[in-house]
Amino acid sequence: MSTSPLHVIIIGAGTGGLCLAHGLQRAGISVAVYERDRTRTDGLQGYRVGIDPDGSRALHACLPPELFDTFVATCARTPQYFNMLTEQLSEMLSLTLQPNTDPIISEKSVSRMTLRQVLLTGLEAVVHFDKSFVRYEQTDGKVTAFFEDGTCATGDILVGADGSNSRVRKQLLPQAKLEESGILGIAGKVALTSEIKALLPPKVFNGITMVFAPKGYSCILHVMEFKWDRNGVKAGIGGTDADLIARWPGLLYDNTTDYVMWGFGAARQRFPVDPLGLSGAQLIELAREMTAGWHPNLRTLIDRSDPSTCFPLNIRTSVPIAPWPTSAITVLGDAIHTMTPGRGVGANTALRDAALLCRNLIAARDGATSLQQAIHAYEAEMIRYGFAAVLASRKQMDGRDPIHKPVVGRLVLAGMRTGMRFVNAVPPLKRRMADEQLRFRGADRE
Repeated sequence: MSTSPLHVIIIGAGTGGLCLAHGLQRAGISVAVYERDRTRTDGLQGYRVGIDPDGSRALHACLPPELFDTFVATCARTPQYFNMLTEQLSEMLSLTLQPNTDPIISEKSVSRMTLRQVLLTGLEAVVHFDKSFVRYEQTDGKVTAFFEDGTCATGDILVGADGSNSRVRKQLLPQAKLEESGILGIAGKVALTSEIKALLPPKVFNGITMVFAPKGYSCILHVMEFKWDRNGVKAGIGGTDADLIARWPGLLYDNTTDYVMWGFGAARQRFPVDPLGLSGAQLIELAREMTAGWHPNLRTLIDRSDPSTCFPLNIRTSVPIAPWPTSAITVLGDAIHTMTPGRGVGANTALRDAALLCRNLIAARDGATSLQQAIHAYEAEMIRYGFAAVLASRKQMDGRDPIHKPVVGRLVLAGMRTGMRFVNAVPPLKRRMADEQLRFRGADRE
């Protein structure tokens, strides 16, 4: 039985913040989300995010069952392979990903745009847009958030879910810093037509692919095929668009169709010009220049990309810090543990945070623990796994790595390619590597 009514303020309507809001709302805990974007369609990027078993379990725990089913139905087909290729599309290593049809613990691919719309559905009454957080104050056991428009909101707990540049973190933990990974990137996407499909080997088309090239250059490829046709009708969750939108109004804003997403990365010193201020067309030209000598199919894929989808990336990472004194203010996701995309677990770690914090706040509301103890227990566990993921992800993307050096890099690349080809030729080693990847992504956690 509820003994202590709570009102929770969440700053930021990102993946973790919205997942937390759903969980609290389902539990009958008062919640309000404040988002700086002006509308629910602002800030959308139609790029893939992989939802691993950790993330999927968190969504299942927090979302209403029908909305979780919609999330599953709107995912793209699951990749069958994890490939590592040379820039000439020569296979070094290809891991077969074992199919798993369990809707909760299976690996999933979803468009960020679609996921955002699913998570906003059902929260229309509690998400407030065009609210830029400025600062908070604590008085008389309450916490008040102040916004740029002169308004404020008061609650029992304030959760910073406002991303890598979190203003909540900067006030709560001024000692927490972000540092450059030394890696810059260019990302883009191209519509999946029959012409584009013909450019991709079967394993690339049906998998997730990493390309490793000289000079420490790399490229990631994701093919996203959805469970609906080119007209937007989603099979299994609505016979027509009208039926779908009638049931799930949030999806009115989703227009995702099949695409290939690519991301090129290199050490900052390897870029002939700074990509961070370039237009989409200029980024495509720069990517073409830096991939001279790569397989023509890869260069055509880049060349055919929609310039409006291209953007530069400055990959940063959090510096782990020691535990801090517990208060009525806490943080989750990128607001505390920004990580490189090297292990593909950033969004999933934010979802894991949301489910853990939700569970602890429910316990506090129900009198099983104090609010202070609930937040402290959340932060202790989140710090442990969150910063472990930060460090593991940093190892995969570090501009100081020898592979980026002019002479040593060639030797490192040669050794890496030899090692991958050896593993590719030995089935037990391939299985062990695949199992380790699944363990890191939470496949064996309860």
